[in-house]
Amino acid sequence: MGTGSFNAFWKPKAMKVVFRPEAEQELLEAQNWYEACAVGLGFEFARAVDAAISKMQRMPLAFPRIEGEFRHILTRKFPYSIIYHASSTEIIVVSVFHHRRKPKVWLQHTKG
Repeated sequence: MGTGSFNAFWKPKAMKVVFRPEAEQELLEAQNWYEACAVGLGFEFARAVDAAISKMQRMPLAFPRIEGEFRHILTRKFPYSIIYHASSTEIIVVSVFHHRRKPKVWLQHTKG
């Protein structure tokens, strides 16, 4: 077998990503704010978030824990983290968190 044969049979499945309503609201508000700043910037923000989520799906346990079982991944070019919890079947995004916010305010999204 050649070195590429293994990859033909084993492809990790991307985990399902679920956004809590608060996280979805944060995402939309940030995207709208950036779009209001400059046409196309909201789209660039959305692409940065999408890229972070793609990495998170492929390697959900590769990113640092920040509180209990919650982890975060940084977005490129924008001062945001995607805060999430990975179970065996899905990834739950609890916050799209701006780095200038009060550090633990995202924990409010984990209750309920």
